[in-house]
Order: sequence, then C-alpha cells, then structure tokens
Amino acid sequence: RDNIVQILQAIGRNQLNSNVSIKPTQLGLSIDANICFQSIRTILEEARKQGNFVRIDMENAQTTDATLEMYRRLRTDGCTNTGVVIQSYLHRSEADVRALVKKGANIRLCTGIYNESPSIAYKERQAIRDNFLKLLQIILEGGSYVGIATHDDFLIDGARVLIDKLGMTTAHYEFQMLLGVREARRDQIVRDGHRLR
Repeated sequence: RDNIVQILQAIGRNQLNSNVSIKPTQLGLSIDANICFQSIRTILEEARKQGNFVRIDMENAQTTDATLEMYRRLRTDGCTNTGVVIQSYLHRSEADVRALVKKGANIRLCTGIYNESPSIAYKERQAIRDNFLKLLQIILEGGSYVGIATHDDFLIDGARVLIDKLGMTTAHYEFQMLLGVREARRDQIVRDGHRLR
C-alpha cells in the first residue's frame, strides 16, 4: 500500500499522464477483506489528491466475486476515481458487464489469462474473441468508458469497426497494450488517431 501511494505521489510530482493498476490479493484480499478495503481506500484517497485514477485488476475466478464486491463497496463509499477489469473468457462476464454499465463503471476489457475450468470459461479462442466484441459493444452502447486491452489484431480491428459503427469518439475509449509488446501495431493505432495507454 505504501509503495503504491509513493508511486502515485511520484506520478503527480513528475506530472505524468499515468495511473496504476492494483491486484486486490497484493493488498490482502485473501487474508482479510476489510484490511484490503482500507488499503485500497487509502490508495484511492491519495490518487484523488493527485487528480489520478486507480484500476482494480481482476485475478483468477476464485476472486471475481470478492473483487467486484470490493469495487462496488469503494464506489458506494465515494471512491469514484477507480475502475475494474472484466475478462471476456468467463461465462459470467456479460451479466457482470451489464450490471457495471448501469452504474457507469470505467471498465478495462481483456480476454483473461488464468487457466480456468471449461465449466466457467470459454476455452476456444474464437469464442473468447466473439464474447470480447459482444461485451465491448454492450459497454460502448451503455456509455461506460472502456480500456480495450488486447494485442490481438482480430480484436483491435473488430473494436475499430465497432467504434466507427457506433460513432464513438476518443472520449469513450482507449486501447491498452503492455509496454514493449507489438510496438509497430501500437504506433499504428496512435497514428490512426486513437488513444493508447
């Protein structure tokens, strides 16, 4: 917690267009939900002082309910400078997205990386991709801001088609990629007028 607070302060001092993502388990979610809540709340308070934003990452499916509950609790407690992550490979994600969009959530949409059971997760690549684009459409049509987190050309191209079809501006979305991955594609996205974090 203290290290993350220091990172936010450094971002503020250096006037960087940057924010942080946190994993609830790194802040004690699996030990004590109240300790985790207080730690994230402290981080969000510092981020607010700095005019910044904190993304609550999604981890494996065993933590999904607790993570979403933590996010809702923080928002109810007045912490509005935060967003959450949804993984398109989980069967439950459509219901989660629909509920989040009703509350105006800021959502990062990704495919998901944890090895989950076929009983709760799509395993076929195209099924995951199709669900990603379906969820993206729900988010955009619902008016929530979305971070489109992917390195997959199929999803990047599909997202761009959807953005054009719905007449979205860069005030509604940004692309997100890991630093150092697909740099040429990243640069092309930016050259084409899209925001990318």
